Amino acid sequence: MKFIRKIASRIWRFIKRFKYVISGTFLVIFLIWFFCLPDELFKDPTSTVIYDRNGNLIGASIAEDGQWRFPYNPDVPEKFRKAVIQFEDRNFESHWGVSIRGLGRAVYQNIKGGRRVSGGSTITMQVMRMARKGQDRNIWQKVVEIFWATRAEWRYSKSELLALWASNAPMGGNVVGLDAAAWRYFGRPADDLTWAESATLAILPNAPSLMHPGKNRGPLMEKRNRLLDRLYEVGEIDSMTWALSILEPLPEEPHPIPMIAPQLMTRIIKDGKKGQIVYSTLDISVQERVNSLVQFHHEKLRENEIHNAAVLVMEVESGDVIAYTGNVPDVEAEHGKDVDIIMAPRSTGSILKP
Repeated sequence: MKFIRKIASRIWRFIKRFKYVISGTFLVIFLIWFFCLPDELFKDPTSTVIYDRNGNLIGASIAEDGQWRFPYNPDVPEKFRKAVIQFEDRNFESHWGVSIRGLGRAVYQNIKGGRRVSGGSTITMQVMRMARKGQDRNIWQKVVEIFWATRAEWRYSKSELLALWASNAPMGGNVVGLDAAAWRYFGRPADDLTWAESATLAILPNAPSLMHPGKNRGPLMEKRNRLLDRLYEVGEIDSMTWALSILEPLPEEPHPIPMIAPQLMTRIIKDGKKGQIVYSTLDISVQERVNSLVQFHHEKLRENEIHNAAVLVMEVESGDVIAYTGNVPDVEAEHGKDVDIIMAPRSTGSILKP
C-alpha cells in the first residue's frame, strides 16, 4: 500500500506541476475531436429515382460515377436492421461508437493468425471509413476512425447511423447501398425482401470485391446461412422461418432496374433534380397500360413509316399527370428513341381533337 501511495503522490505532484500544459493538451484534443467531422459525410453522386403516387418505383438512372447508388434513405427495413446488427455489431445499440471488446478481440485474432484477420470496427466506425474512402487501412487511420466514430455518436442517432451505413455500403460490382442492391439482385424494394435475402445483403459489404451473387457463391451461401443460424439462436426468427430461409437460393443474374417512363426521367434531370428522389403523380398501372397500348399501335403503324407516338394522361379533377409516355417504348435509336415528343412544339389542331 505504501508503494501505491508513493506512486500516486508522484503522479499528483507531476499533474500539479504541469497542470496548465496538461489542461491545454486536453483542450486541444477536445477541440480537434469536436470539429473533426465534416458538415456532410457523403458527397458521392447518386442516382435519380422516380416513384409513382403510391411509392412504386418508376425508374432510376445510374449515378455520374457509374454506380447504382440511390439517395440516402432514412428508413431501414426491420429484417435488414436485425441481420446487419447480428452480423456486424451486436452491441451497436449500446456502445458509443467504439467496442473495446471488439478491438481487443481483433488484436488477439490478428496476432494469433499472423495477419490481418479482423478490424474490430463497429457499424459507426465502418460508416466513418466509408466516408473517408481511399484511406490506407493502418493503425493511424483506425485511430482517426475512432475519433470520428465517437464524435458521430453525438451528432447522429443510432437509426441515422444505421441508415447511413445501409445507404453507402458497397454491395458488389457497381452496386452501392441497400435500396439499389435490393432492385439489382432481387428485383423488388428492400421492404419486400425475405429473411434470407436480407441476410444476403447484410453480409455483402463484409467482402464485396471477393464475393457477391455473381461469384464465390459457395462461401457466400455459407456466410448467409451462419447469419440465419445466429438470427434463430437469438430468437429473431422462429424454426419454420429458419428452415425455409436456409432453402432459399442465392440470386442469379442482376435484374435491370425498372425504367417505365424514360422520357420523364430525362425531363426531371433537365429540370434540375438530378441525383434526387422524386415522388411523381404517375400511377404505375396506368403508365404500364399506356406503354403497352402505344407499343401495340406502333407495331401496326411502323409499316407506314410512322415510328413515333406520345401519350399524356391527366386527371380532369386534379390536373395531375398519371401517365407520361414521351415516345414509343422500344423505338429504334435512328428514329429518335430519346426524343420526348410530349415536349415537341405541335400545332393546335394536332393537340386538340374534339
